[in-house]
Amino acid sequence: MNGKFLALLMALGLALGQHVAEAQPPSHVVFEGEGGIGAGKHIVYLASDHEYRGEETLPALARILAKNYGFKCTVVFGTNPDDGTILPGSSNISGLDVLDDADLLVIFTRFLNLPDEEMDHFAAYVDRGGPIIGLRTATHAFQIPPKRKYARYNFMYPGKEFKKGFGRQVLGETWVTHYGENHRQSSNLEIEPKHADHPILRGVSDMHTVAGGYTADPMEDSTILVKGIVLNGMTADSEVDTTKEPMPVAWVRDYHSASGKVARIFTTTQGASQDIVNDGFRRMLVNAHLWCLGLSSEIKPDNPIDFVGPYNPSEFAFEGYRRGIHPHDLAGWDTPIMDPAAPTQEKK
Repeated sequence: MNGKFLALLMALGLALGQHVAEAQPPSHVVFEGEGGIGAGKHIVYLASDHEYRGEETLPALARILAKNYGFKCTVVFGTNPDDGTILPGSSNISGLDVLDDADLLVIFTRFLNLPDEEMDHFAAYVDRGGPIIGLRTATHAFQIPPKRKYARYNFMYPGKEFKKGFGRQVLGETWVTHYGENHRQSSNLEIEPKHADHPILRGVSDMHTVAGGYTADPMEDSTILVKGIVLNGMTADSEVDTTKEPMPVAWVRDYHSASGKVARIFTTTQGASQDIVNDGFRRMLVNAHLWCLGLSSEIKPDNPIDFVGPYNPSEFAFEGYRRGIHPHDLAGWDTPIMDPAAPTQEKK
């Protein structure tokens, strides 16, 4: 064979191989920043909960952090194994090897039972001390049966080591109970005065969230930043439910990982798609990203927090998600999250 022709074939093969290597799994969508304080850093978002529309919250946050701060942001969704569309709560999740080079993990999942080969990457990230942000149902992110390799990640794991699983041991709390009725009671979030100068709270005010509260008693080494005041109504001016004491809603802690590295952890029991419409709450979440990444000096009270592209949050409910949407349908800055023309699954 002609040497030049052979060299051309080899070059073409290398180029094709590189293209395949760079192709994203169908469960991913990537938003590439273009410089800024996030340049060279990679945030991975894991979205798959059944009720609170994490598949809307997380890509919306990812766009803000990519477009305005320059991070590379990869969102990984639970998908329908039959057609590849986003299926909230699905454990059909692939490509978690993306965590191998991640600088921050943001998780919003509920009761997942992932294959061991995917959990290998998740556990490796936790064990190396990567920082983590947990939203809402992340306190009960996993429901893995006994005798499975990662049964200890189960939200009610009974063992002495890693008791109550990933939620309690890493994020600081597992699932306990509801503390406020969904769709009837919302919350005003109040900053704890003694921690008002924490960088995550810089520029944060007037926080109101619409998802019902959760009971939480974070680990003793946690610093509670915000408590929720439960209201008898869905607006910020609703009357306070005087039968309920203020409840921890957002906290930070250090997680001492298996590697010896200490990871910064931020957890909130709120975060539904409708919650992040509130500017104060959304600013706290953006600030938490920077704090977890060790960029506290870059947290300014007027940093940009506006949504990038159309944001059309669905009313959260079991099965109340937008159907027929693939992760790649959210690519770019201007595609809607989610398409309001897409059919909504009948709510239970």
